[in-house]
This record gives sequence, structure tokens and C-alpha cells, in this order.
Amino acid sequence: MSVRLVAIAFLFLVAPVAASARPVVVELFTSEGCSSCPPADAYLSELSRGRPELLPLAFHVTYWDGLGWRDPYSLEAATQRQAEYSARFGQSPYTPEMVIDGQKGLVGSNRHAAEAAIETAQKADEAGVDVSGVRHGGTLSVTVGPGTGHGRVLLVGYDTDHVTEVGRGENTGRTLRESNIVRSIQAVGEWTGAPLKLEPAAPAGEQAAILIQSADGAIIGAARVSNGAH
Repeated sequence: MSVRLVAIAFLFLVAPVAASARPVVVELFTSEGCSSCPPADAYLSELSRGRPELLPLAFHVTYWDGLGWRDPYSLEAATQRQAEYSARFGQSPYTPEMVIDGQKGLVGSNRHAAEAAIETAQKADEAGVDVSGVRHGGTLSVTVGPGTGHGRVLLVGYDTDHVTEVGRGENTGRTLRESNIVRSIQAVGEWTGAPLKLEPAAPAGEQAAILIQSADGAIIGAARVSNGAH
């Protein structure tokens, strides 16, 4: 092999590998008591498989619970989170609603609109922040890098997959298969631009993710939590 080829090969070996872009966060506000939600739930399930560039999360709201079927995965925190988005967007809460990167709300079953919003978010040239998380037994190690701006550090726990046979309400008799169901969400810190390390307890849920959300609702950092050594 010539000296020139050896040099080129060496450069490929030692050159740093560019970090992958953070996943676009796709939040679906849904309910098992809503007859128009299953198509949106199915779409979110598709996004949760084979789309590592996305972080899909299903937030089951509570306001359908008194209308025939109590959703076993409904969370008051999900209802409150959607209310905050609704106030920013100047609209009333509804299901199914999908919110892309905290900035764009749309009907969750409208795949064309959702894919367009996801593509726009992926192309957005906005300064973000690197974040990572590792689970060590009952504790997480969260690292947030330096940058400009500030935001809340949110810890989300979610279950990968559930199947529910609905016995009452608008979806009576249906078997619903749902993915990435949020079981908990909590603020665990505040990022102000300086590097930050946190060690919160692991959240309720089979999996976990870290979001950095600015005061205007925009998601500026996101990562799935990986499993480390116990």
C-alpha cells in the first residue's frame, strides 16, 4: 500500500465520528375512550418502530375517563401538559392531538401533516443542547452539555407496548395495541447554559427519556436513556 493510501486510511480511523442529530420528539395526546384515537395510536406505534430519528411518546389524558371508559394509562400530568400546549397554541384541548418538538400541533391521525412537520423539525437550523442518560439500577446518570439558552430538564418514563381490551365507552369491544405509553413525567432540574449533571431516581415505566424544554415550549434537547451496568 502506498504512503498516500496509508495516510488516507489513518485519517478515516482517527477522524471523529459526527454525533447523530437528536431525535425529533413526537407527542400524541390520546385516550382509550376516544373513538377517533385508534388510527393516531396505530400511527404512533409505527413511528416507534424503525424510526430511531424520532422519539414518539403517547400521553393519555384524563378528561375522557368519566365518559364510559377509564383509560388505565391516563395521567393528570398528561392532561396538564396538553393544557400548557393549548394555551400556547391558542386552542382548546382535543384528542387525538400530536405535537412535534413542542412547537407544532396537528390532528394526530393526519399522517401527511405529521410527516411534513417532522421533516420541518429535522431541517430546523436551531441551536440545541447535547443530552444523554444512562440507567444504573434504580438511578439515572444524566449529562447535559454546554450551550446557549435555558430550559427545564424533564424525565419521562414510558412503557414500550400494551394491549387493552376495551369493555365500555366509544371503543367498546375493540382491542387496542398502543406503544410508548407515558407512565410518568417530572422536572428534575434546570439547565441554564452551563454543563449539568444530575442523578435522579429512575421513573415509573419500562423505558426512560430526557427532554430539555425551553420556556416557549420548544424541545431543544432529547435523548433516550440507555441501560448501563448494574
